[in-house]
Amino acid sequence: MALTAIIEAHGGPDQFKLVDLDVGDPGKGEVRIAHKAVGLNFIDVYQRTGLYPMQLPHAMGMEAAGVIEAVGEGVTHLKVGDRAAYASNPPGAYAEARVMPAAQVCPLPDGISFEEGAAMMLKGMTVEYLFHRTTPLKSGDTVLFHAAAGGVGLLACQWARSEGIRLIGTAGTDEKCQLAQDHGATHCVNYRSGDWVAQVRSLTDGKGVDVVMDAVGKDTFDGSLESLKPLGMMISFGNASGPVPPFDVGILGKKGSLKITRPTLFTHIADHATCQAMAQHLAEKVLAGEVKINIGQRFALRDVAKAHEALEARRTTGCTVLDI
Repeated sequence: MALTAIIEAHGGPDQFKLVDLDVGDPGKGEVRIAHKAVGLNFIDVYQRTGLYPMQLPHAMGMEAAGVIEAVGEGVTHLKVGDRAAYASNPPGAYAEARVMPAAQVCPLPDGISFEEGAAMMLKGMTVEYLFHRTTPLKSGDTVLFHAAAGGVGLLACQWARSEGIRLIGTAGTDEKCQLAQDHGATHCVNYRSGDWVAQVRSLTDGKGVDVVMDAVGKDTFDGSLESLKPLGMMISFGNASGPVPPFDVGILGKKGSLKITRPTLFTHIADHATCQAMAQHLAEKVLAGEVKINIGQRFALRDVAKAHEALEARRTTGCTVLDI
């Protein structure tokens, strides 16, 4: 039996229910993993609220690290006793242990702790695809990254620095702006202190940025388009402030033949080999010290509702983990 956080209806953090579930043995292509730490992400909030509907009741959580307890038929990249980490469907990581598909479970090097592994996979592989698999980026390019002091943002700041990319961040307080700059952002704009679009334009001598990486959504979408140079790329990869409302695609032409995409991590990692390569690239960055995993908050599994309250209220910095 494994203590597991589930929801039986969409809604607020009060919908979480802790139950003991029978874990069972892995079938073909599956593993059983005993979790040591679990990561929290905004996609968890989207699923809990129903923005991303799920068939209920359902266990929650997309990311964790632990030790492989059993391996099903056909699994060759993992064995019993291996340290491992993952970010993948289906949800169910908010648990002491689980059986799950093995294809997106990745070996965790000894030099990376379980807490770091649980905190880095979804956010870190997101940053990997943003910088390497979405649009061409090279040293000297300029990126605007919203919520630069969040879990994904602090990794992006470091990743950009390691690649010679100029990253202009946005955040909601001067303290968060300083945190982003401490992690590698070239500049960070407090979007509550004035016209942040004008400030971004000023920082680029009026030219605009090459790429915008925007997981905030509704509140920043229009300003993000205004911040791009002609032929620039808008990457909308989240909805922290709510979904982007419908817009006239013709506006992209009027603003300089802009490009826009709405990628997801899960499209990229659906292929086993691609997923393993992305995880390895991320681990190499961490082991080289180019990217450090900032764990800003820790909660017990039983306090998952409090963890969600903090995450949703934007009272968090860096990554948030549940300790098992």
